[in-house]
Amino acid sequence: MKALVPFFFFAAIRTKMWSQAAASALVWVVVTAYSLTSALGHAALNRLDTAGQRAVSSESYQSYRADLARAQEQLSWIPQHRPAQAVQAEMEVLKNDKAWSSTKGCAEATIKRSRDFCQGYHALAAELGSAQQASSLEARISDIQSKIAVVTSGGKNVLAEADPQAAVLAKLAAIIAPNISVEDVQTALTVFIALLLEVGSGFGMYIAFSQWRLYERQTPAVAPEMVTVSTAAAVVAAPKAVAIEKPRSGANDNKSVTEEIETEVIETVAEIAAPAATEETAAVIVATNAQQPRLIAPETDVERFYKERIETQDGSSMTATSLYEDYCAWCEEQQKEPLALPTFGREFGELGVQKARIAGRVRYIGIALKSASDLAEDKKLTAFNDRAA
Repeated sequence: MKALVPFFFFAAIRTKMWSQAAASALVWVVVTAYSLTSALGHAALNRLDTAGQRAVSSESYQSYRADLARAQEQLSWIPQHRPAQAVQAEMEVLKNDKAWSSTKGCAEATIKRSRDFCQGYHALAAELGSAQQASSLEARISDIQSKIAVVTSGGKNVLAEADPQAAVLAKLAAIIAPNISVEDVQTALTVFIALLLEVGSGFGMYIAFSQWRLYERQTPAVAPEMVTVSTAAAVVAAPKAVAIEKPRSGANDNKSVTEEIETEVIETVAEIAAPAATEETAAVIVATNAQQPRLIAPETDVERFYKERIETQDGSSMTATSLYEDYCAWCEEQQKEPLALPTFGREFGELGVQKARIAGRVRYIGIALKSASDLAEDKKLTAFNDRAA
């Protein structure tokens, strides 16, 4: 309805059907308002969903990066050490020493030799602890790096901003209004996208499918009449007779004289008739050019119906219904599909016929239907009258 109502609305305005235009406007406002709420929800869900995913990815990435930095820093604090297996093996060797049993596992070191032994053992234990801690930190670093690889998998770039478009527009808008935040810009973009959807879906079809009559010309209100051409034009168009001199000899002298007399008579008649015929022909040509309308190609069915069935008559009028009924009858005779009443009324009004609403009915002023005799004369071929010379 939102896409089709503009066609009905502007057609009703053009045909001055105000009730239908008002109803169309009301329907369009209601369906557009309802659709606008849906468009706002769609735009908000689309933007916030995308921005939320980016925010989660950005926060996860930043958290993993911070954990990785802390683990690497802690690993740097651990002193140099040998592998844990090597230190453990050396400690097992010391446990087999006699001093280990005499000191009860370095719990009772009373003499210098036992103290030196236990000191070496504790140094190995510290080195073993460093090796184990380093192994734990390395495992943690490897785990964090694997998580970062998952976040950036598929060649995705983790953006620092969840909504880069809104962030850039907010920075630009801050030049004019410093209090504008990213959330305000996101709301404005959501409303803008919703309006774009509504305007495009509401008027897109009307703009795409409207018939723009760029080369249409106004048809004359009165059909041109046939101009009768007098026979004097035929005299002018005919070639002038020329006398052919023949030699006068013998018995043909009388015949030659007769031919010369006839030739002189023909030339005299042609010279007398030529000026009058020329003036009459020029007047006919001027009148024809003055009454001849500008050619319109192709001629529509409504124009043909006007020329064949309608005549101008002062003081007369006819209703739009009776005119349309006669048009339908004419279409049936011509085996044509008649136009709808609003379309016929619009195209017929473009012919320049005055229209008025009288007693609640639309009437066309100054026209009437041709009588049966007039229609019969129109169907006859034009006959040329011959006048004796």
